[in-house]
Amino acid sequence: MTPLSSIAMSAYTDLVRLLKDDAFSGVEGKSTLKKRGDKAYWYAARRVGTQMRFTYIGEDSDETRARIDRIEELRATAKQRQAERSRLVRLLRAEGMTPTDRATGSILSAMAAAGTFRLGGTLVGTNAFRLYEGELGIRLPLGGMANTGDIDIAQFEKLSVALQDQVDPGLAETFSALKFDPVPGLDKGRTWRWAQGGSGQLVEFLTPAFGDESIRDLPALGVGAQALNYLNFLIAGPIPAAAIYRSGILVQVPRPERYAIHKLIVADRRRDGAGSLKSAKDREQVAFLIETMAEDRPDDLSLAYATAMEVGPRWREHIGNSLKRMPETREILESLGA
Repeated sequence: MTPLSSIAMSAYTDLVRLLKDDAFSGVEGKSTLKKRGDKAYWYAARRVGTQMRFTYIGEDSDETRARIDRIEELRATAKQRQAERSRLVRLLRAEGMTPTDRATGSILSAMAAAGTFRLGGTLVGTNAFRLYEGELGIRLPLGGMANTGDIDIAQFEKLSVALQDQVDPGLAETFSALKFDPVPGLDKGRTWRWAQGGSGQLVEFLTPAFGDESIRDLPALGVGAQALNYLNFLIAGPIPAAAIYRSGILVQVPRPERYAIHKLIVADRRRDGAGSLKSAKDREQVAFLIETMAEDRPDDLSLAYATAMEVGPRWREHIGNSLKRMPETREILESLGA
């Protein structure tokens, strides 16, 4: 494993902070707090004709409140942040961080502009794995474990309903402009996959299932989504990440320790078998993340592993089956006392 330099780590942290400032300052309206159940969410309220339009900003937190207090300053310094973000991206490229390829970058940029990640969409799968470089401070190895053509976005169904806000423009319009066509499914009227003509690149939407793995609606994103069991563990408490493309794109990804443990489950559940190439790729990613995090973040890794093992026998069975094929990884986890 090759660590990133302290210069690169500092630049990445600054880039994420500036992108979060931009995402906040770009929303027009008066900041308003709304409570839904036991949680509270901030919105920007503005009048459009005779109606009030509420644009979702983020969940209530000290960080969100601090940005609200600085909102006028953030809006006044938008041009300076743009120039600084471009400088940081150039620096990160020079330091050897893996940039996002043009095809993926253009799609992520368009989805971010529409509000996909602001509204709780979380980038999952290998495209999320590729963005752990800056978070973990380790260069990704070249090769199959970091190669992908698909973009997978997950969101909690309950959150999608509770936010009472929607992407703008709609994602169907966004994908059409990028030459993506909806992929017909068995559930008519609910599109959850789009394919780009020529490249074959796919964008898929997912949501946690708790039994029935059917197609559900995600009203905040205006799309259908394939419901999958075990996904709730993956996307709980996601973190911000910066894609190195143009002057940076702010996205949301799973916590790396949860990504690693979830992949142990996925590798054993694959319909094409635990011995498939996709399962082997899953295990490669797991091995890399666990080896990295055991050194720098053992407590986070140990907690995620213990949490998953305590859920139930099916979870323990899938994790155990994958670890049987990964004796070195199993030894690392056991050495943490998890």
